[in-house]
Amino acid sequence: MPEGWVHQRTVLDAGQIRDVVRRLAAEIVDSNPGVDDLLLVGIRTRGVPFAEALADEVASRVGRRPAIGVLDITLYRDDLSTIAPQPLVKETRLPVAIDDRTVVLCDDVLFSGRTVRAGLGALIDFGRPRRVELAVLIDRGHRELPIQADFIGQRVETAPEERVEVHFASTDGDEGVEILARDP
Repeated sequence: MPEGWVHQRTVLDAGQIRDVVRRLAAEIVDSNPGVDDLLLVGIRTRGVPFAEALADEVASRVGRRPAIGVLDITLYRDDLSTIAPQPLVKETRLPVAIDDRTVVLCDDVLFSGRTVRAGLGALIDFGRPRRVELAVLIDRGHRELPIQADFIGQRVETAPEERVEVHFASTDGDEGVEILARDP
C-alpha cells in the first residue's frame, strides 16, 4: 500500500477479477468475430496483465490467442514535467502492424481520461488502425476529457480524492481491486 494511504474497501477479489475478465472477453469476441485482425494493447503498467488475461480468455473461447502489444505512454503524457525530472521511458512492443486492425486498448482504471488520450496519441504514431476500442477493468468516473470505454469490467463510485488500486499477480504478487483514502 502506498505510504500515506489506508484501505477503505475492497471492490474485487481475485475470483471476481477472473469473472469480470471472462465476461469482457466474451463481449470482445462478440464485437469482433474472429481474432485474426484483433490486437490487444496494454498500457503500461497494469494494462499489460489485464490485456494478457483478456487474450488468454479469448483464446479459451475461440481457440486462437489474439496478438498482444505493450504501450508505454510516458512521453505522451500532458503532465510529463510534473512526474519526474528524468522520466523513465520503457519499451513499447507491438508484435504486428496496427494498420487496418481492430486495436483494443486495455487499461486497469479509467479516471480522468488523460491516460487514454496519451495512449491514443502513442498508438497513432505506429499506424492507422481500422478501429480502436477501449477495455477497462474499472471505470471510476470523474472524466476531464470526453473519453468512454467500450468494454467496462465494473463501474465504481469514488470521490475524486480517493485512489483505486489494482493488483495483478504478475506485477504485485496478489490480485484484487481496492479503494484507498488518504491517511487522516
